Amino acid sequence: MEDAYELELTYVTERIIALCFPRACAEDAYRANLQGVTRMLKSKHGDSYLVINLSEKRQDLSKINSKVMDLGWPDLHAPPLDRMCTICKAMESWLNADLQHVVVIHCRGGKGRIGVVISSFVHFTDISASANQALERFTMRKFYDDKVSTLMSPSQKRYVWILNSLLTGSIKMNTSPLFLHCVILHGVPDFDTAGACRPYLKVYQGMQAVYSSGIYNIGAGHRNRVYIVLQPAQLLKGDILVKCYHKNVRTVTREVIFHVQFHTGAVQGYSLIFEKEDLEVANKDARFPDYGKVELVLSESPEKIQGSDHWRNVPDIAVDYNTTDPLIRWDSYQNLSCDGEGTATGHFYFLFCIYANHLEDAGRPPSPPWRPPLRLQRASGALGRCPTHSSPPPSFCLPSRLHSFPLLLQALGIEMTEARKNLCTISHV
Repeated sequence: MEDAYELELTYVTERIIALCFPRACAEDAYRANLQGVTRMLKSKHGDSYLVINLSEKRQDLSKINSKVMDLGWPDLHAPPLDRMCTICKAMESWLNADLQHVVVIHCRGGKGRIGVVISSFVHFTDISASANQALERFTMRKFYDDKVSTLMSPSQKRYVWILNSLLTGSIKMNTSPLFLHCVILHGVPDFDTAGACRPYLKVYQGMQAVYSSGIYNIGAGHRNRVYIVLQPAQLLKGDILVKCYHKNVRTVTREVIFHVQFHTGAVQGYSLIFEKEDLEVANKDARFPDYGKVELVLSESPEKIQGSDHWRNVPDIAVDYNTTDPLIRWDSYQNLSCDGEGTATGHFYFLFCIYANHLEDAGRPPSPPWRPPLRLQRASGALGRCPTHSSPPPSFCLPSRLHSFPLLLQALGIEMTEARKNLCTISHV
């Protein structure tokens, strides 16, 4: 249903435009429509518009538009956390530079990426928004609710929540790397007529594959729980993607069972639990049981942890560790462009320095308007949700406590250079 259109151009506000093309749009139709839209933009806004491209980098887009920022990421995925900040900062800077400036958010594929940017920008501007921006902010929220909120993936919503929690200070950043010891599948889906499933995992850090498991051959009678143990434990830091596939031995193909994204800086305990509704692909797959969930067991060191002796599968579950299999080694993200990544780290640090000052003036952080889909479980075993919009927002660290920002950078895997130290110092003079 989402692809049943050639293009969709929406003035989210008078100065923010969403331009969406469907995945199925043919190349000729895309180019023709793009040229028509460009003529309209130039006739109405002259050279006062900035295109922020959320899809793959395209030469034809930059050829006919003078100002294009390529800050895309894979469709149906969450962006790197620092890239969200880069986009928001770019939008704010461009719009503040001149009242005639407008921003065009370009996306080819799912509209979820548009939703990420609009909702992130709402949070980004929440803290310092003035009363005369109330209508503009209401319009952005209405666009989000009416047009894109239902099209965002669970991980996309999770990352928006993480960004908002960082801005309001409701997350205490985890500054250390984590080690992934075990992935527990509670409820294995039925992927063939015999009720069997052959899952295997790939783990990505910053969209670079860092771990591939063996293939677990699970029969119909053993689908209650499966332990995928990582030996040695895998070090993780920053943006993480865990992707689970089913290998079809008859057709020699693979099918995605689920994938899920999180950022280690937002993890507050040593176990993450993602229920069916929190998992991409699985959340819409009837073969994945409704009670199913995925548990990630983490720690702060690679040493063996308490309780690991219980991570044993029944003897009937055989594991094929043939990692030379091309199907296992094939990396879905090997051709992913990382353009725009380099400038994001500076923007991310600058963002927090600026908004600490704004908070001191405003005197209050906003409460998040969207329910966070991430469930956290501490090592003690007590299950809890992240704060909802009904929870009172905690206070944000003000400039007097900005010595903690280097820890934030460390948690995000961002190098603290002398230039960034100077930038932080200057912004608080």
